[in-house]
Amino acid sequence: MDNINLIIGNNLNTYRKKRGYSLDKVAEMTGVSKGMLGQIERGETNPSISTLWKIANGLHISSTFLLEAEPNDLVIVKKKDIVPITEGNDKFSVFPTFAFDSNKKFEVLVVDLDVGCIHRSEPHENSTEEYLYVSKGEFQLTIQGNSYNLSEGDSIKFLADKAHEYRNNSKELSRLHIVIYYNNSL
Repeated sequence: MDNINLIIGNNLNTYRKKRGYSLDKVAEMTGVSKGMLGQIERGETNPSISTLWKIANGLHISSTFLLEAEPNDLVIVKKKDIVPITEGNDKFSVFPTFAFDSNKKFEVLVVDLDVGCIHRSEPHENSTEEYLYVSKGEFQLTIQGNSYNLSEGDSIKFLADKAHEYRNNSKELSRLHIVIYYNNSL
């Protein structure tokens, strides 16, 4: 991926202008300050996962819409070329492998949870589904008070329109491969 900050900034700016939104309006819709939105649009900052989620949820777009580069017929993604989006002192890292495609309505992410990581995810849009595969380690997923312990090779599918939490209580890194399917048109 090219400079991810510039891609995010350009996509946010283009989306905002196409809809005739001011920075003030987007700040009101997302809960992200006008100053921060301006820095993001200019590519001056690397927004956190929480900030990207706030923007996506407030604008009713997918989480990786802001990460989309120009489409190609064939795409090879090298992990070394992906700029991860991190949070929690880099304990939670998202590698946006394939950004949201409005024709297919899904995105593909690789997520690393370092030892001791706890990440709370806000609810996604209504009827959004997550398909998750554990490729390394083990972790605990909690959805509305119900916890599910998953280990390497395990998979789970769930409605992600409820708050959910990822927790790595193990002594090694956990790696998740996630497909997020946006059932409603975005």
